[in-house]
Amino acid sequence: MSEDLLRLGIIVGSTREGRFAGTVAGWFAGLAKQHPELDVDVIDLAELELPAVHPAGLTPQLTAYTGRLAAADAFVVITPEYNHGYPASLKYAIDTAGAEWQTKPVGFVSYGGISGGLRAVEQLRQVFAELHAVTVRETVSFHGVYDRFDESGNPKDETGPAGAAKLMLDQVVWWARATKEARDRRPYR
Repeated sequence: MSEDLLRLGIIVGSTREGRFAGTVAGWFAGLAKQHPELDVDVIDLAELELPAVHPAGLTPQLTAYTGRLAAADAFVVITPEYNHGYPASLKYAIDTAGAEWQTKPVGFVSYGGISGGLRAVEQLRQVFAELHAVTVRETVSFHGVYDRFDESGNPKDETGPAGAAKLMLDQVVWWARATKEARDRRPYR
């Protein structure tokens, strides 16, 4: 990885069987990998073996997971909206870490029914504020997600989502550089 590249951790928040997250994540990760300032690490919660109950100590799986978070300069969370909120698996994954989130930017790609997952995103903004992370204003959202993608996993109308993703990624990069430089000059807390 080049020293100039920023490490972007893409957190895929749904772990349900039959989930649509893989389609959305595959499309978004493809775009993020094309960004000239990013090195992308896709952290799919469905592929991790995080314990179902938080253990008293660190397990090898938790150590590996939090290590990936610590190595990231920024994050994009991909989340569905379940019952006007985000998945429990995502909340658990967020809460198993602490300092790894601090002073890093977080962007969101959401999907769902009529709201496109935006209600989940608004709740996540509050959670990340409590963790001393900064969320970026721009988002990518897909309402009626099952009708928005073709058989190959790409949005049927690529223009709007790709434009929104570029805007959001550019904001994430700006904040990642600013916060990284600040952390390098003066450690947080």
